[in-house]
Amino acid sequence: MNRKLKAVDVTDMLSDLFILRGIPGHIRSNNGSEFVAKAIRERIGSVGARTAYIEPVSPWENGYCESVNSKLRAELLKGEIFYTLREAQVTVENWRRHSNTVRPHSSLGYRPPAPAVMVHASKLTPRPALN
Repeated sequence: MNRKLKAVDVTDMLSDLFILRGIPGHIRSNNGSEFVAKAIRERIGSVGARTAYIEPVSPWENGYCESVNSKLRAELLKGEIFYTLREAQVTVENWRRHSNTVRPHSSLGYRPPAPAVMVHASKLTPRPALN
């Protein structure tokens, strides 16, 4: 994983997402160079979606991302020192998984957004023994 996204990285990811999730009416993004590149605008337009850029210095236009960024900063980044990029990747991924599958969110009735699926052992079909 790199420290920066390039326009081609965004184009590839958007193509994958369009296939998996369908084409959205709009794609909202900040005005970073990887999102305003001509190739990205052309790709988004070629599939029938439209762009909706967030104005610079307007975090209120993207409240969900700002909320996640704030929690990530407060709960993890301010208390860690990373010595390698790999250490940062692993630590942030562990935080992301915990936040999405375990940590209760007040806006969701104190449930996690995407709880891990748990199956009780009694519901599992036993496998036949190998002889």
